[in-house]
Amino acid sequence: MSEINFLKNYFTSLKKLLDNDKYLKDLISVKDILKATHSNGKKTMIFGNGGSAAIASHFSVDLTKNARVRCTNYNESDLLTCFSNDFGYERWVEKAIDFYGDEGDSLILISAGGNSPNMINGANQARKKKIKKIITFTGNSEDNKLKKLGDINFWVNSKAYNHIENVHQILLLSLVDLIIGKTEYPPN
Repeated sequence: MSEINFLKNYFTSLKKLLDNDKYLKDLISVKDILKATHSNGKKTMIFGNGGSAAIASHFSVDLTKNARVRCTNYNESDLLTCFSNDFGYERWVEKAIDFYGDEGDSLILISAGGNSPNMINGANQARKKKIKKIITFTGNSEDNKLKKLGDINFWVNSKAYNHIENVHQILLLSLVDLIIGKTEYPPN
């Protein structure tokens, strides 16, 4: 296969993954959750591993700065290494939610595979803390563990990690523009 054909197939596959009417209804529901959480003086917490952590950071900054909806992410190396060292990597998200989460907050968890123990433990802790809504972004197997724990789930029907993460990023950043109500605006 030529490189041109590889790229054509790559982008065709990515377009097909985005063509999902369920995403549209769920995006509107999440927009309403994010705005209500903020209006109630609460925050949205977001977590991801690896590339998903970078997506979480990007979304958190844009949601807060551009859409004026408070969102926090937890990618500081000191926090990650401290909590992982003291509680185990599989419990660092759980402990961050325990220490920083408040009743009425919302939570977004991103895991391309959907079976990361740290995200699953985080979702379970969020239920104990009475976090308002849990929103998950996953891929791979449709019956992944994290998807089962979310109130709203964005599952990408793919086993290609870059496709899954690209779709997650597009969906999350579309929420920022949906809240603002337009796609073109000056940087503040």
